[in-house]
Amino acid sequence: MTEQLKQELKDWADEARVPQDLAERALRRRARRPLLFLVPAAAVSALVVTVGMLVGLPDRTSTVRPASVVTLPARPSPAPTDVRADVDNMPPKKLIAAGNYAVSAYWQSKKEKGADGIATRRQVWSLYNPRTEEYETTPYAWVDVAPGLRTAAFVEGDLLGRTVGILDMGTGEVIARIPLEHDVLSVDWSPDGTRLLATAYSAYPYRTKPMGENSYQQQPSSVTGYYVIDVPNAKAVFHPPLPEKPDEVSSPQPPLTWSLDGSLIRQHVPSPEPERFFTPEGEARPKPADRISEAGVSAVSPDGKLLLGGAGLPTKITELEGGKVVGNQKVLQLHAWADDETVLALKCARECDDEFDSALSLIKVDGTEVQQLSGFQRTVEDGAWDWVLTPR
Repeated sequence: MTEQLKQELKDWADEARVPQDLAERALRRRARRPLLFLVPAAAVSALVVTVGMLVGLPDRTSTVRPASVVTLPARPSPAPTDVRADVDNMPPKKLIAAGNYAVSAYWQSKKEKGADGIATRRQVWSLYNPRTEEYETTPYAWVDVAPGLRTAAFVEGDLLGRTVGILDMGTGEVIARIPLEHDVLSVDWSPDGTRLLATAYSAYPYRTKPMGENSYQQQPSSVTGYYVIDVPNAKAVFHPPLPEKPDEVSSPQPPLTWSLDGSLIRQHVPSPEPERFFTPEGEARPKPADRISEAGVSAVSPDGKLLLGGAGLPTKITELEGGKVVGNQKVLQLHAWADDETVLALKCARECDDEFDSALSLIKVDGTEVQQLSGFQRTVEDGAWDWVLTPR
């Protein structure tokens, strides 16, 4: 999770009087966070093919059954590993990528105030278009890109939606639309790029109402359940909400995500228990041995030898076995392994006098910079961009 997201959610938590560790639980979006492809609304309507229909099921579970299967674009093999940067545009226009990962999309948080005084934190998504080789703004409420950067999923709607679309990024064609019976906020691709996890809410969770000078009230919202969507078969199965503890109910619950291997669902909860795990059917399971980076991806190097440390100057990389420190880095966060020897990191400007003035960079294990990947930005400003890292 980037410093921008942490700060925004901390500010939001302060305003709404919700737990300050909400930032640690919110959108730990795996390096593959949400995204979507830019297609004009009229074009989307023309391209859309409805592949499922709603059918009645038992009270606490419902299923969307397909009229036909969905053929997903093949993941590129071998995957590209070249380094791509855009330090001149803010937010970026051209692809940012290095080794195993690429910035497949990014979102910008914007605060809107309604006539009733209620303030809403809206996410505006931009997605990489391989045909133009540029990022383009989308009209969707949430997007996510599958590993390989060939397929995107999106939530169609305003803040929440009841339709999940599947987009072929190479052609710009919406190859499937899956109707749902409940409003969802998010979609999250499984690591194998065949399933989606969509979290349903009673109302958009990031809204507050002023209650006096410097006092705000969080507007009611709760997780009402989640969908596990089998994308090739366009089949969505709804499940009731996972159990919560009493002290968690009053705060907005972040969207559910997959575990690193896709076998379990991760539920982000307040400290000191940072997360809980369940089977896709909702059965509790022990925490797996996942080693997760600040970006929500594996913190273990591809060769299985080294481990990325947590945030804070200086960061460190250790041997996985034994814990010996093999390198320190003058950066704010270590995000993902580009390869066995280089890391995508969040670097600070100048002499690190301001932790909220930062840029993406490619560095070596010993902290030596290989190449700056993005321009610097003030991550606490309204409209600052927050990237989604996706395996290439």
